[in-house]
Amino acid sequence: MLLEKLCNATGPSGFEGEVREIIKEEIENYVDEVKVDVMGNIIAHKKGKGKKVLIDAHMDEVGFIITGYNEDGTLRFEALGGINGKVLLSKVVLIGKGKIPGVIGFKPIHLQSSEERKKNVRASQCCIDVGLNSKEEAKKNIKIGEFVVFDMKYGEFGDGLVKGKAFDDRMGCAVAIEILKESYNCDLYVSFNVQEEVGERGAYVSAYNINPDIGVALEGTICADMPNIPKHLNATEIGKGPALSIMDRTSIFNDEILRGIIKVAEEKSIPYQLRRAIAGGNDAGAILMSGDGAKVATVSVPCRYIHSSVSVASIEDYKNTVRLMVEWLKTV
Repeated sequence: MLLEKLCNATGPSGFEGEVREIIKEEIENYVDEVKVDVMGNIIAHKKGKGKKVLIDAHMDEVGFIITGYNEDGTLRFEALGGINGKVLLSKVVLIGKGKIPGVIGFKPIHLQSSEERKKNVRASQCCIDVGLNSKEEAKKNIKIGEFVVFDMKYGEFGDGLVKGKAFDDRMGCAVAIEILKESYNCDLYVSFNVQEEVGERGAYVSAYNINPDIGVALEGTICADMPNIPKHLNATEIGKGPALSIMDRTSIFNDEILRGIIKVAEEKSIPYQLRRAIAGGNDAGAILMSGDGAKVATVSVPCRYIHSSVSVASIEDYKNTVRLMVEWLKTV
């Protein structure tokens, strides 16, 4: 399954190569042109005579980078992207292309003072245990600068739900791939960008070079539909369809584009929801501010527990996001 293949691949910011190869293979028969730019973004083009539309998804996931060695053979590391220290403890990780297993270690609660228990955890307070006994052994086996990702396999569970890592933004990548299998009148570009989690870096380059009239970012977005969280703070809810954003920290989304997508959803009886939060940001902000600028929107698959070792999403929300985007693009 496409989603499984994408989510199980390793590709934190700056190290997207494995994901890039999967996507190139998946899309090559559906587009007129595919190129990889200097940054490492994939730019796919389906030629048309209408408006120039850019559909955007980012290949990278949150992860870590090795920064040093401890005397006992454990590794020092820092985050690549926004990861809260609360999700670090005792997680199993994979290091580098060789996927060397490790465990994130931290002082057990029994040895923490009452003050330590109240504070958030930082990566600098943790280590990665790879089962070695000395700094010399660690240096022989693992280089400074190696990337690290959570070790979590994709799987189905419950009533139509899926779990796995990197739903932000392999969900968007999978939707974008499915979009490319259809035909449209618009001049369609799809960019699979690098380094979104560290500041939308790849998108600035691809958007500048494409210079679209319209840009839509596809994302896996925040979802907090949990019993202990007030409903007005849910932002999105699993099973209620793709989430359409009104604003985030980098963009105020174009009302004309938003209303056009809503009209298609209602005419085609596709469930949708408005994202009831303005937190976060994504590649739409880079598209908005690159070159001559563009009208932008964001369409997302709601994902619980985002930016952690495992996320949860509805397969129907994913399928309805594909359907909504395909139907909307046929109207552009």
